Amino acid sequence: MENHALIVGATGIAGSNLAEQLLSQSGWKITGLSRSESPLKGVETSKCDLTDAQSVSNALDDVSPTHVFITAWARQDTEEQNCRVNGGIVKNVLDALQGRGVRHVALVTGTKHYLGPFESYAKVAPETPFREEQERLPNQNFYYVQEDEVFSAAEREKFTWSVHRPHTLIGYAVGNAMNMAATLAIYASICKETGMPFLFPGSPEQWQAATDVTDARILAKQLAWSATTPAAGNMAFNIVNGDIFRWKWLWPRIAAYFDIEAAPYPGKPDPLEAKLTEAGPIWERLVAKHNLKPNPLSRVASFWHTDADLGRQVETFNDMTRSRKLGFLAYQDTTESFTDAFDRLRADRIIP
Repeated sequence: MENHALIVGATGIAGSNLAEQLLSQSGWKITGLSRSESPLKGVETSKCDLTDAQSVSNALDDVSPTHVFITAWARQDTEEQNCRVNGGIVKNVLDALQGRGVRHVALVTGTKHYLGPFESYAKVAPETPFREEQERLPNQNFYYVQEDEVFSAAEREKFTWSVHRPHTLIGYAVGNAMNMAATLAIYASICKETGMPFLFPGSPEQWQAATDVTDARILAKQLAWSATTPAAGNMAFNIVNGDIFRWKWLWPRIAAYFDIEAAPYPGKPDPLEAKLTEAGPIWERLVAKHNLKPNPLSRVASFWHTDADLGRQVETFNDMTRSRKLGFLAYQDTTESFTDAFDRLRADRIIP
């Protein structure tokens, strides 16, 4: 095979969908770099601790990829720690691959490039739509540190690079730190079980404002496209579904999937993390009742991240002109992003 992909974080929501995308194409050998084994047939896993340079070096000792896709990160308590640890992950991988003939490195970051880190998230934001050429914010931001590690290695090793900035990622994943589809599915399931009203948990601004999301499958398509399109080299790209919606429009559609009513919006945030802090026993009851896989609530839901996304007090949507002009024309219906993820989670007995 001409192309050998190394997917860093191959079992996460972005990495696993990328692996599925490349497996659907011809001409790719795929190595996954992660703590756990990829369940996908056709992905050879090299296990390591991405935060440990020696562990990464050992895992990559006999791996010589043509294309590297970095889709992993490790959440830390402060942005200073995020910069050190997540910048280190990128450095560890690219240092270990020096002199191996890498042709392209793709880095997945996100819309926090425009909104700032969690500590000052969405306090100040550029005017919408967000465009790739906008200047960096003055804050510390581990995305910027990761980018700089890629740029430095590219100059040294003479490979091309691309940076991909999804908005909220929607797709099938279990154990992912930022999984709104699974989180909302579990919230709806708990509401259905208990009779709790299915309230939109976010801010008035998010309820009313135009926004967008990113299906993990369309991110995977853009990653594969940029890696094999010479004109896309050395550029950063926003990546979203291509439609724009308001949560007041989408919320009843999510409710309908679970055969429940969407409660009237109360006009103020009602965060999930605080409301569902004692929901573990309810979830265990649902697992037993519906013969689900025995995942703890903390593994399948990321209430904190959904609260952060839906609690923003600024409008957030992204411009896709740069990649459109270069020929990337994929589109994904957002309602189907959620319902497709729900279907797959249900089929795999992750949700009722």
